[in-house]
Amino acid sequence: MTTQGSEIGDDVLDRFLVRGRLITMPAKQSIRRAVLDRIAGSFQPGVRYPETEVNEVLRAFYDDYAALRRYLIDGDFLSRENSVYWRSGGTVS
Repeated sequence: MTTQGSEIGDDVLDRFLVRGRLITMPAKQSIRRAVLDRIAGSFQPGVRYPETEVNEVLRAFYDDYAALRRYLIDGDFLSRENSVYWRSGGTVS
């Protein structure tokens, strides 16, 4: 996975995503973007999601799903309008 021109390996990501759960938000921006990119992969491009569904998906990753949702929006991985969300960035595989 490539993030901001640097290669972030799965071994690095696995330090933050343990058994599918985010244990802490990385302080280093490049690693944070890679983690958010992986989480954003839970949402299909072109699909509109109600806020309740986004919260449910994000709660599976991190207890503070509202903060995680904000990180995804601020990082341009998700966009929002009238409590409807859609994937607007990230790696598509």
